[in-house]
Amino acid sequence: MVINMPFTRREVLKTLGITTGGILLSNFKFGDNTRIPLSAYDDNPFYKKPSSPVTAITCGAGARGNVYGNYAVEYPDELDIVGVAEPILIRNDRYAKKHDIKNENRFVTWEHVFESPKFADAIIISTPDNLHYGPCIAALEKGYDVLLEKPISPSEKECRYILALTKKTGRVVAVCHVLRYAPYFIKLRELIQSGAIGELISFQHLEPIEHIHMSHSYVRGNWHNSKETTPIILAKSCHDLDILRWMVNKPCEQIVAMANLKWFRKENAPEGSTDRCMNGCTVESTCPYSALKIYYRERGWTYVFDLPDDKEKHGDAILEYLRTTNYGRCVYKMDNDQEDHYVSSMEFVDGVTASFSMEAFTPYGGRRTHVMGSMGHIYGDMNTFTISDFRTKESKTYDARSIEIENYKNSGHGGGDWRLVRDWIQAITQNNPDLLSSTIDVSIESHIMGFAAEQSRKSLRVEKVIA
Repeated sequence: MVINMPFTRREVLKTLGITTGGILLSNFKFGDNTRIPLSAYDDNPFYKKPSSPVTAITCGAGARGNVYGNYAVEYPDELDIVGVAEPILIRNDRYAKKHDIKNENRFVTWEHVFESPKFADAIIISTPDNLHYGPCIAALEKGYDVLLEKPISPSEKECRYILALTKKTGRVVAVCHVLRYAPYFIKLRELIQSGAIGELISFQHLEPIEHIHMSHSYVRGNWHNSKETTPIILAKSCHDLDILRWMVNKPCEQIVAMANLKWFRKENAPEGSTDRCMNGCTVESTCPYSALKIYYRERGWTYVFDLPDDKEKHGDAILEYLRTTNYGRCVYKMDNDQEDHYVSSMEFVDGVTASFSMEAFTPYGGRRTHVMGSMGHIYGDMNTFTISDFRTKESKTYDARSIEIENYKNSGHGGGDWRLVRDWIQAITQNNPDLLSSTIDVSIESHIMGFAAEQSRKSLRVEKVIA
């Protein structure tokens, strides 16, 4: 049986009544760590239309800065981008044009923003991972609210200091753990916490990066060097640690991890390969990681290139990138150090366990999750999930792809990107961070889990998680 996944409050209550033997969501008490995203319900009584748009300055006009900034293009009555800091001129120009930003509010680096008097309500921080801490601290000290791209910081000390300063200043800081706002995960968590499968026992959670994504982002791309950016458990998988923490709704007590870089190494380079795919490599035509195939012939993953407006010139521009940047280098001859497979086991309060596996070598993306309960089981793949009830021996399948999301037609991460922005705007407008699911104080827990996992990987010991 396939059921379209409803997300108005009345439909959620109706559906839960059918699938869980009459358990009502209205009687369910959420824990302190897990606020309900406003975007879960179209008719949420806590939603209030802003009397005027929240004004924001974007620090970092790359891919994520445009994802969040595009909300303002679609909903100008809710969000107005009035400033930008971006050192790459073409990105700065395009962002300023898109949002009609005044010249005096265009800056080269984030530091320049804070040399000016405060001229907006909030700051969107979508700079590289190692440049999150500086602008976040400056924004809080200047009195701005913040939308902070994950990870919070590559440093546990810096994460904790951002939390402390947020508490001190009373500002709203939302961390971009966007999966919390995806209808798929919202519904999955509702069923788990409502008792639909009895008492929660354990999770098996897989993050399949997809082999081309791995080569693009973590071998050739901006995150190829963990020392210059962030370890992959945080750069890629803090979403997953956060989702596990959110669905369990109890603190993690201990964690153990093992990982290594097995394949994307110089010794695995095939005979006949060259330093760049376009430099006469004799195996280029059959290599699944060929930069010429991925970027030039198939024109995939080119969002990282600042291509000219004239599409007829894209080919020449792409070839120039492949001649001059890491994106054209052989994946076996990069200076990368990010692990290409990572496994971790963790134990939460009350003995709930979870196993997590991040795998590069898959033909697909999209998380896969098994949830084991005392009275049932759920399996999902971010498109659908099936709940099996041991008591009734019935199974029902929910299809997330049928959700009506026309109001978030450009949002990614299962619809979570723009739902996060919407709730952040509400939190600022109502001066109430509790309207967010991923505030800094709850999001920091999964970061600490990530830091502990990295320590375990290096020490080969089980590590305690101290929030």
